[in-house]
Amino acid sequence: MTELEKMIRGELYKPSDPELRMLRHKAHRLCTMFNQTFETDEETRCAILKELLPNFDDEEVYFQGPIYFDYGINTFIGKNFYANFNTTILDVCPVTIGDNVMLGTNVSLLTAVHPLRYEERNPKLQPNGEMRVLEYAKPIVIGDNCWLAGSVTVTGGVKIGSGSVIGAGSVVTRDIPPNVLAAGVPCRVIKEIEN
Repeated sequence: MTELEKMIRGELYKPSDPELRMLRHKAHRLCTMFNQTFETDEETRCAILKELLPNFDDEEVYFQGPIYFDYGINTFIGKNFYANFNTTILDVCPVTIGDNVMLGTNVSLLTAVHPLRYEERNPKLQPNGEMRVLEYAKPIVIGDNCWLAGSVTVTGGVKIGSGSVIGAGSVVTRDIPPNVLAAGVPCRVIKEIEN
């Protein structure tokens, strides 16, 4: 099994793997190109996004920019998507975003996880002289019709139910059910959203 396959499956993997390093460098280069392209140049920005996000469908998908992706290849975005300034998506594992989702400024979707035990987390010198680091990841799923307000952080392994709103500055570390307003650090359900 390749390191890429281990990474996507949420298993411990070696981020220094040459294939993963190449994929990250490509994503970081494309993010830089996008961030240096004026929003009035929609054609160029769309072409960059199509290369960065192979699953990209430009049907009403808009990133204000700047954007930061770790890989891009593991992000799946639905229709009618809007992301305000400074979106960060560490898509080590799949990040799945439904239709009609809005992200406020400084939203971070972070699938990457590091072992809690320092014996597993700290770099280790290998006999060949290479430093080895192990990490893993957990997927993030955001349902349809969600709004994540400014400076929300979503950690790996979280599912946000359709129709939910996450209040500004929240850190989402647990699943959020559908159709609720949730906020806080850690994020908790405040109330159901009624018609």
